[in-house]
Amino acid sequence: MDVLAENKVPVFGIGKIHDIYNGRGVEDYVTTKSNTDGMEKLTVALKERAAGLIFCNLVDFDMLYGHRKDVEGFAKSLEEFDRQLAAYLPLLKPSDLLMITADHGCDPDPRWETTDHSREYVPILAYSPGHGAGVRLGVRETLADMGQTIAENFGANIPHGKSFLGEISR
Repeated sequence: MDVLAENKVPVFGIGKIHDIYNGRGVEDYVTTKSNTDGMEKLTVALKERAAGLIFCNLVDFDMLYGHRKDVEGFAKSLEEFDRQLAAYLPLLKPSDLLMITADHGCDPDPRWETTDHSREYVPILAYSPGHGAGVRLGVRETLADMGQTIAENFGANIPHGKSFLGEISR
């Protein structure tokens, strides 16, 4: 976030982003009440902002379902998100880059004794309408690969991670 700020890349946070980063590098932000509210605000931001990073946190997956082991609620929330994402994707311009991930995993299995972060790997989905078919990114060495990809997308570089921008831009 600091590198983007140094490079004058506007960053708009949606949801808990401002809090998570303690405001560092977040030029402007809005809070949300739910995943649906987050997707609505993400859609508005995409239409209103010509450039920069829009960073959205959909907190329901984590706070309402993941940590509470609510498998049915999580599944319903995913189905709702799938519908919202289907409406969102056509709004992306050919040069836009959408990345979807999580900051950690929680095992939803009610038999798993903890409600804490229990998975060390999270999925990364990356999509750009102007870059053809999808590619498999494989298992990345670090979550910092996403940060490096974002930095490279804006002409910057961070000390850690390996960008996968070239892999998805073929």
